[in-house]
Amino acid sequence: MKTVLDLLGMRAKAEPDRPMFTDETETLTASDVAKRADSLGSALIRRGAAREPVLVFMKRGGAMIAAFFGVWRANCFYVPVDAEMGESRIRSILDRVHPLYAVTDESADALLSACGFAGERLDAAALFREPADDDALDRAERGTLDSDPAYLVFTSGSTGAPKGVVGVHRAVLDYAEQITKTLRADETDVFGMQAPLYVDACLKEILSALKCGSQVVLVPKKLFMTPVPLVEFLNEHRITTLCWVVPALTLISALHTFDAVVPQYLKTVAFGSEVMPPKQLRIWREHVPARYLNLYGPTECTGMSCFYEVDRTFADDERIPIGRAFDNTEIFLVDENGNRADEGEICIRGTAVTYGYYRDPERTAKAFVQNPLNPDYPETVYRTGDLARVNERGELEFLGRRDDQIKHMGHRIELGELEAAAKTVEGVDAACAVFDRERSVLGLVYTGAAEKAALTKALAEKLPEYLLPKRTLRVERLPLTENGKTDRKAATLLLFR
Repeated sequence: MKTVLDLLGMRAKAEPDRPMFTDETETLTASDVAKRADSLGSALIRRGAAREPVLVFMKRGGAMIAAFFGVWRANCFYVPVDAEMGESRIRSILDRVHPLYAVTDESADALLSACGFAGERLDAAALFREPADDDALDRAERGTLDSDPAYLVFTSGSTGAPKGVVGVHRAVLDYAEQITKTLRADETDVFGMQAPLYVDACLKEILSALKCGSQVVLVPKKLFMTPVPLVEFLNEHRITTLCWVVPALTLISALHTFDAVVPQYLKTVAFGSEVMPPKQLRIWREHVPARYLNLYGPTECTGMSCFYEVDRTFADDERIPIGRAFDNTEIFLVDENGNRADEGEICIRGTAVTYGYYRDPERTAKAFVQNPLNPDYPETVYRTGDLARVNERGELEFLGRRDDQIKHMGHRIELGELEAAAKTVEGVDAACAVFDRERSVLGLVYTGAAEKAALTKALAEKLPEYLLPKRTLRVERLPLTENGKTDRKAATLLLFR
């Protein structure tokens, strides 16, 4: 296979009428997706698009996914945008990419105008109805290589400026092989998709539908505010597989949802984005008999790169491992001198490594580097900025971000250490440690029923003085980034504003 389109062609030929993507308004079969892709791709070719980024600014749903394939049919790569991203972020993406074409629906009109988009707007519904040009599509297909970009998705950088990660067709194809094998996905599975379509996390479900014939049901975002109706939705649609960020899962377990309703059809629960609190994982395992997988991987390496299948019970103060690398991927740790170590920064090599950051050579050069363990020939690896260690079982354990190391009261500490201790306290559901560098004050923002005084007392029994927060704040819900991770910067503003 050369591109992701080959997976769609295989599925459309083998099972054209099999449901593939279901949202709140429609269900698309493999044949539906292929036909829409042919029409949209032909329309882009007629307008002169070729080997360039095409903005896809649409409401989250099956039509947006079909538009991705249409962009590929024109030998272009898609840049996904959603109204929930907000004007400032969309503007920064447009300033970086300068796309000539935007495939849109009604959700894009006001924001595109406000952001000053100067290119040609193309209504997706109208493009889906245009006739396919088989000759033009064949020429575009022959001109597409497995080394061509497939997508450009933006992830937040440590400075707050978004970084556009350039994903590659051959890496996505390899990811399809690895993620479906890890999830043991097959044609009987129904995925409940939580991820937005403007992040790479959605690939897990999309690729499972293409590779294995699984069905994908896009879970409405509004349900993640109401856990009981959310679980009822999973049962109504007979969802068998979840690949969700940790906050989405802990929303259900922390609010005692299982006392009212329990998922009836789940076989696999995969979680990622951040560390799963062991006590929340225990609640899930006690109520829902399924396979549980801890996934780890950066956007810069085409999604997930590492997995651990939960095979034992963890105490509150233990770390759930991230396990081992996918096949055809190597993960190794290096110390500050670039030497292999049992504890250090995670580096990733293999087909999964993307091309770097779009029109951003400085940040690309810092993160996508020559393999420090290979002096003999050019080999690019990705330095993640994440810290890990190898435990006594030979499993990788995630320790935190290198950026989250701070110097406080003469000690070099990890913010994650305070968070991990807080999550063991009775009545704490989730926690985010923050540090105000100007004041040199350590703080903690948390959710749950625990009173601040009780939390402070419990932490004093668990931690040395230099790790104790001087300020704490209880909130209804921790702020999240667009990728579903806890937003440490936003939490800092909440505590120190």
